[in-house]
Amino acid sequence: MYLFARHGSLLRFRSHRRVPRKELDVHFAQHQPPMTVLVPSYAEEPAVVRQTLWSAALQEYPDLTVVLLIDDPPEPDAAEVEARLARTRDIPAEIERALDEPRTRLGDALVVFEMALAEEPQVTEAQVRTLAAHYAWAARWLRRMAACEPRTDHVDEFFADQVIGRLAAGLDMTATALGLAADDQELPDPERMRQLHHRLARTFSARLASFERKQYASLSHEANKAMNLNAYLGLLGGSYRIEDTAGGRLLVPASPDEPADLVVPRADFVLTLDADSLLLPEYCLRLVHLLQSPGNERIAVAQTPYSSFRGAGSRIERLAGATTDIQHLLHQGMTHSGATFWVGANAVIRTAALEDIAERGWEDGVFVQRFVQDRTVIEDTESSIDLGIHGWTLTNYPERLSYSATPPDFGSLVVQRRRWANGGLLILPKLWRQLHHRRRRGESVPVLEILLRVNYMASIAWASVGLIFLLAYPYDSRLLSPLILAAALPYFLTMGADLRACGYRFTDIFRIYGFNLILLPVNLAGVLKSLQQALTGEKIPFARTPKVKDRTAAPWLYAVAPVLIVAFSLLTLWRDVLQQNWGNAAFAAFNAFWGGWAFLAYIGVWNAVVDTALGWRAWFYVDVSRRRRHRDKATQAGPAELDWRLVLDEGTVRYRPLGESSAPALQAAGPVPAAVPGGTTHDTISAGGER
Repeated sequence: MYLFARHGSLLRFRSHRRVPRKELDVHFAQHQPPMTVLVPSYAEEPAVVRQTLWSAALQEYPDLTVVLLIDDPPEPDAAEVEARLARTRDIPAEIERALDEPRTRLGDALVVFEMALAEEPQVTEAQVRTLAAHYAWAARWLRRMAACEPRTDHVDEFFADQVIGRLAAGLDMTATALGLAADDQELPDPERMRQLHHRLARTFSARLASFERKQYASLSHEANKAMNLNAYLGLLGGSYRIEDTAGGRLLVPASPDEPADLVVPRADFVLTLDADSLLLPEYCLRLVHLLQSPGNERIAVAQTPYSSFRGAGSRIERLAGATTDIQHLLHQGMTHSGATFWVGANAVIRTAALEDIAERGWEDGVFVQRFVQDRTVIEDTESSIDLGIHGWTLTNYPERLSYSATPPDFGSLVVQRRRWANGGLLILPKLWRQLHHRRRRGESVPVLEILLRVNYMASIAWASVGLIFLLAYPYDSRLLSPLILAAALPYFLTMGADLRACGYRFTDIFRIYGFNLILLPVNLAGVLKSLQQALTGEKIPFARTPKVKDRTAAPWLYAVAPVLIVAFSLLTLWRDVLQQNWGNAAFAAFNAFWGGWAFLAYIGVWNAVVDTALGWRAWFYVDVSRRRRHRDKATQAGPAELDWRLVLDEGTVRYRPLGESSAPALQAAGPVPAAVPGGTTHDTISAGGER
């Protein structure tokens, strides 16, 4: 499957034609479909969120709204968490204020040019030089911004040089070209001048806002990224009043003749962007142009599978980045075979396609709209299958236009890879359903597409089981056929060549082998979690990959398991040497060496000891601080009286402490404890009277 996908990617790269800049300008002078960028964020570092929002705001797109979807608890307990949340909430307004100067100056320049053109329809040399000066000013503004950016790590360097710096270089080059055109007296025609003015103005015209679904009782509060996206997607194109009730704050659709507290603009396209990802300046232009090109009307999702930031400071981050860059190539080949999957870090999606796959219903008294499935933590993979059932396709754009953070330590990598390993098996039955629907529509389904899709969703499961078998089964040389080794050579040789083409070393194939060896328990845990979900039908919360400067502790089992794998390989080596089983002995020695090297390089003995000690300590440690806080609040509550607002609004019995304000409480509606006067808890009564 690797070789087939690689072959397809080479064919796509060979046939790819980069759309000229003028063609993009002409297209967006005639088409300006509104787009909303959604950046889901949960407990993220404000500096990480800020860079992501800036990379979205500086897209050269004509009608762009960027919304930060904050999913943190609205009223955190810890002061440190509250300060981080306040800082995160301020970022959209801060970027808006920073954009005011270029937005006003360049917008006014566009108006002045169009007024002059209305009076005299000929372009003058002075107008060309004035436009060149505006481009040069915008480039200087961006370079001043880049010079003020902190550069503490390789991600900061990338943001300053490749996001801000690349945009500044493009504007500067245009300024130089306009100046040379004026020198040669070959002036652009009026329409081209208008396009260039519009390009400059729209680069700084993005609108930014934030939204917190957990402030509203009328929206789902399920703990996963998919429902954070779904809550806002369900509001697109509507106007709403905020209504405070005893059951919580509600968003109620506003009628046309009444003022609205929240107006959510409609969007023809939605860009979902993880809070640790960065976009290059032309991302939106090129992908939307692709979606609006003739023949692409049924493409629902266009994306560039993300690449890793170069210059990582740790071995494990560099090697994890190598596997990410290889995946970029493989996803291009999957598109060649019609087997594209949505990779959730970034994607441009048609809202019409999301409407097609939407599921709507009531859950726990809340009206829920699911555009993106949340049954598993790989919501993008399942949604890809849903889109195929409804006749939509997906595509990968064959350029590197997006970059995402790679876990810098073993603990955060465990969180990410365990999430990736979970869910593929659960989605497989839906793939057969998609194939059935497509055949009923008369579509041909190539065998290679089926194989690539099954491999993408289930290979972690069978690779984990197969590797355990290879490590544990005491086979002898009679079972180790030379043909098996020969069959593996093309895979390792081509992967080594691909690594070198991506800027890594050919010998990294062996380091990646050791890397996968120590991740075997992590992948196996994700597979077992999928089987548990299949049996119980339960959902699991989305596990966010930590993005912090300090090291993230790994669960003790994952820190100890690599030591056990290396120890067992050494035991197998010793046993096979005694039995003169040289083939298996060589394999065991290979596993012991690269597994041991990976353990020392990517985890470290001291880190493993610390993580194990922390894990054992957790068995004996009970955090009573939260329980004590709740008990103290209850003790301080004092006597209670009937909360008449909740009775009239919800039909639910609840008492509040005497003297407390009768203003509506901002909490979710639902079953609540009922107390007799005096504060004694008596029972729990729901609106329907059930206990």
